[in-house]
Amino acid sequence: MTDTRPKSTRDRVALITGAASGIGLAIGVALVRKGFRVFGTSRQAQPGEVRQGIHMLRCDVIDDTSVTQTVAEVLKLTGRIDVLVNNAGRSLIGGAEESSLGQARDLFDINVFGIVRTTNAVLPTMRSQRSGRIINISSVAGFLPGPYTALYSATKHAVEGYSESLDHELRSLGIRVSLVAPAFTRTDLENNADKPDRVLSVYDKGRQAMISTWQTGIAAGDPVEAVADQVVLAATDSQPNIRYMPGKTAGRLHFMRRYVPEKAFEKSFRKQMGVAD
Repeated sequence: MTDTRPKSTRDRVALITGAASGIGLAIGVALVRKGFRVFGTSRQAQPGEVRQGIHMLRCDVIDDTSVTQTVAEVLKLTGRIDVLVNNAGRSLIGGAEESSLGQARDLFDINVFGIVRTTNAVLPTMRSQRSGRIINISSVAGFLPGPYTALYSATKHAVEGYSESLDHELRSLGIRVSLVAPAFTRTDLENNADKPDRVLSVYDKGRQAMISTWQTGIAAGDPVEAVADQVVLAATDSQPNIRYMPGKTAGRLHFMRRYVPEKAFEKSFRKQMGVAD
């Protein structure tokens, strides 16, 4: 099988969803520094906008037409897409019962189906190239669900399953899929989190405890550059991993989840999350 990737990263093209700020912007900056030609998406991007070397395009990942047009625009300008980073997403803190089915669908639409839309849009080009990297931003919540994040964790579990299965399907076509799963990262994730659309007072104490845990964790969390560095590795490693763990916390939690006895781990985790029995 012939690898048709350009030999230099200077000739490679990356597309990043949700690149206006936070992790997405940091990923874009890191790939620009690595020599990629980088396009980023935002729902508020202005025509001709360039942000720290990233060519910004208006795109809404929950809209089929918007995604298709964005990918077509990148291909018109460059003729190829070598790396897709699916970063756009939302969070939600609240009791599972506190969200309507409509709110659950909306969260899945951006966090899961948004990834499916953009991936499907770039795959014909990557298959034609016989090369490509798809990097999906997951979370430790994708393998370690916590209290008051049931729906958010469910979306990240879906992303993990989708990505691992997709990687098996695409390897023989020269395309690799990787997950980058951060723990708490210093972003505005908690401040921008969706609120439950039918708040129930019975969950007030636990919900607030979890919000406080997130606030503390994010304040002391890894810098966005730690996530960006792992994305660059996933984009450039000759033999990429299926999963990359930015910072020390994510890797430690992944190890403990696998090897610490279930009851002992659960007891410690619930205590850290501020959940009383």
